[in-house]
Amino acid sequence: MPPLPVLAAPVLAFLLSLGGTWLALGWLRRRAILDMPNERSSHQIPTPRGGGVGLLAGLIPAWLILLPIVGEAERMGFLAVVLGALALAAISFLDDRRGLPPLPRLAGQILAVAVALSLVPDERLAFQGLLPLWLDRCAAGFAWLWFVNLFNFMDGIDGITGVEASSVGVGLALVAFFSGPYLDVGLGLAVAGAALGFLVWNWSPAKLFMGDVGSIPLGFVIGWLLLSAAFDGAWAAAIILPGYYWADATLTLLRRAARGEKVWRAHRSHFYQRAVQAGASHATVATSVLNANVGLVVLAAFVAIDHPWIGIAAAAFLVANLLRRLARP
Repeated sequence: MPPLPVLAAPVLAFLLSLGGTWLALGWLRRRAILDMPNERSSHQIPTPRGGGVGLLAGLIPAWLILLPIVGEAERMGFLAVVLGALALAAISFLDDRRGLPPLPRLAGQILAVAVALSLVPDERLAFQGLLPLWLDRCAAGFAWLWFVNLFNFMDGIDGITGVEASSVGVGLALVAFFSGPYLDVGLGLAVAGAALGFLVWNWSPAKLFMGDVGSIPLGFVIGWLLLSAAFDGAWAAAIILPGYYWADATLTLLRRAARGEKVWRAHRSHFYQRAVQAGASHATVATSVLNANVGLVVLAAFVAIDHPWIGIAAAAFLVANLLRRLARP
C-alpha cells in the first residue's frame, strides 16, 4: 500500500487549490487585475488573470508533504525544483502585472532548469545512454525549456491547461505505479489534484485565467516529472503523455516561422484556437483534448513500457486525428 503522504497529497492539493483559487479570484477582482480582450484573445469580456497563484497554493504544500519519502540522493534536486517553480512564479507574476522583456524571463527559466539538472545523479540519463553525459544534459535541458514555454503558449482557452495538467499528472502516476517509485505516484497525483481544483473555476465560462504565474511554473514541474520518467526508463511514456501539446505548439511555431512571422508575439494560430474561431465552444475543444488525453494515458500506462514504438505510433495517430478535427471542426 502506498505511504500515507502519497494518498494525502492529491486530496490536499485539490482542496488547497480549490480554496486558494477562490481567494485569488476575490483578490484579483478587488485589485482589478484583468485580462482585457484584444484582437488575439479568445475571450470577449475582461477576466481576472493570475489564478495560477491559487493552483500553486495547492501544489507546493502537497509536494512538500512528500519530502519525507524523497531519497537522500534526490532531496537537493527535489528542493531545487520546488524553489525553481516558486522563483519562476515570482518572475511570471511581475510579467502578468507589468510586462517584462523576453530576455529576463528566459534567463530565469534557463537558470532554474540548469540548477535542477546539475543536481541529477550522473547515472540518470534521459536518452538511455545513447548520448554522452554532457550532451544528454544539454538535450534534456533544451526539451525541458521548450516544454515550459509551449505549456505557456497553449494556455489560451478556458479549461485547456487544467485538462492537460490533470491528464498528464494522472498518466505519470499510473506509469510510476506500474514501474516506478511511490514518490512519483504522489507527485503526479498532486499535480492532477491541484489542476482539478483550479479547473473548477477555469472551466468554461471561466471565472478567471491562470496567467503566466501559473502556466510557467506548472510547465516547469510537469517537465521535470516527464524527464524523471525518462530517467527511470519510461522515455516513451514521457513522449506520449503530452503528445497533443508537443504537436500543436511545435507545428504552430514551425508554420509561423516558415511564414516569416515573429514567433515570440501573441497570436491565435494554434489548432485549438482555430477551432474556437471556427465556432467551436471552449468547452467542446477542451473536452476533445480530454478525450484524446484519455487515450494517451492508456497508451503510456499499458503500452509504452513494454512496446514503446507501438505506443508512440498509436499516440501519433491519435494526436494527428485530434489536430485534424480541430483544424476542421
